Amino acid sequence: MKIYNSLTRRKEEFVPLEEGKVKMYACGITVSGEAHIGHGYQALIYDIMRKFLEKLGYQVVYARNYTDVDDKIIARSAEAGVPADEYAEKMIEKINAVMSKLRVDDPNVWLKATQNIENIIEFIEKLIQKGHAYPTANGDVYFDVASYPAYGQLSNRNLDDALDGVRIDNDEDKKNAYDFALWKSAKPGEICWTSPWGKGRPGWHIECSAMNLAAFGDQIDIHGGGRDLIFPHHENEIAQTEALTGKRFVQYWTHNGLIKVNGQKMSKSLGNSLLLSDLLEKYSDEAIKYALLQTNYRGDINITDDLFPMAEGHIRNFYKLLHTVYASNLPMTAEDEAAAKKIDEEFNACMSDDFNTALALSNLFGYAKEINKFLAAKDGKATAYAKQMQKTYSLLGVLTREPAEYEALFAAEESSIPADVQAVAEERWAARQNRDWAKSDELRAKLAEMGYAVKDSKTGYELTKL
Repeated sequence: MKIYNSLTRRKEEFVPLEEGKVKMYACGITVSGEAHIGHGYQALIYDIMRKFLEKLGYQVVYARNYTDVDDKIIARSAEAGVPADEYAEKMIEKINAVMSKLRVDDPNVWLKATQNIENIIEFIEKLIQKGHAYPTANGDVYFDVASYPAYGQLSNRNLDDALDGVRIDNDEDKKNAYDFALWKSAKPGEICWTSPWGKGRPGWHIECSAMNLAAFGDQIDIHGGGRDLIFPHHENEIAQTEALTGKRFVQYWTHNGLIKVNGQKMSKSLGNSLLLSDLLEKYSDEAIKYALLQTNYRGDINITDDLFPMAEGHIRNFYKLLHTVYASNLPMTAEDEAAAKKIDEEFNACMSDDFNTALALSNLFGYAKEINKFLAAKDGKATAYAKQMQKTYSLLGVLTREPAEYEALFAAEESSIPADVQAVAEERWAARQNRDWAKSDELRAKLAEMGYAVKDSKTGYELTKL
């Protein structure tokens, strides 16, 4: 099993701290708003990592956190006219509900910043005692970056460029501009807790370090999050944790890529954030997963207009094939089942190479071709391959349902396509048959305006809602 380690910038053989056991943590969602596709993707990736490690026989304890107090949450709660803690709890309920629709499993351990205030305060006190942090006259506490010479090892930055791209708190009492807040003094009306430095709340970076220490101890095997967290968040986690313990905090740092929409980074400022709840109203959870997992987790995903419709089409075709196989009732032998094991073996080989879901999914098309050949020959291997394919790929959250259930869903959706849309689709198909490509393209654009995407095959076409 090899994992790409962001710290060393290379793939490394996975060797856990304790044989047969894995301690794994992933940074979760700051609950200032509803879950978007990036949140869903990150939760999916680390759920899959956990499940594959378990498949290999490891006993995995996987923890995720909710950041349920920070500047954005306080601002949003003020806009909504509700207390910050009440606002955060309502958002967590919404996020949990949409994640359940995406069918991403919960971690073994859920952590919240507000439930770890005592751990955070204790952590900060020890850093101050060791000379790595200092309080200011107004009740803030900062980490002294200069006290930790290895700062910048994860992001490959030095102190000269540590300020680039980072918002710096304006505090004249700071020793250096790049020192970061461990504890923030409370402003009037803000949610706060009593501390040795006065009333305040945790800084963002300290919560993950303190929660990890409380849940796992000094060291963990795998720490994950989006690539945008490498600096400053994860860099600061390393500094404050290793300054306290004197040990290597994380053995393997993993980071998933970013979500782009039509080539642009997804962000609220650009108005192109895709809410997970909106996508789940248009597409099945399996189509969304399939679309996201076609890219290796370390790469950026570019969401184009046809990404999810095409993924839905692929999922439908796989289910249709499975439905045909099971309806054929071809009996399989022990030899057939043994031959089908290659699907699982090849899947394991893909996933053992840094969780390569993209390669694993690409193999599905080859298996589909083999199954079609077995069907034509009335060979029981068709049944064996179909069953193994479902069993193996369920780890990725796809092909998990009964094919007959999906077939009925398809039929219901197809019957609901308006007659005028169907008429344009038929006209376009006729144009293609006549090799009138200009007319075909014109009618494809018209279908898109009507809210439908079309996918062609050798035998026909398929319409899906945009």
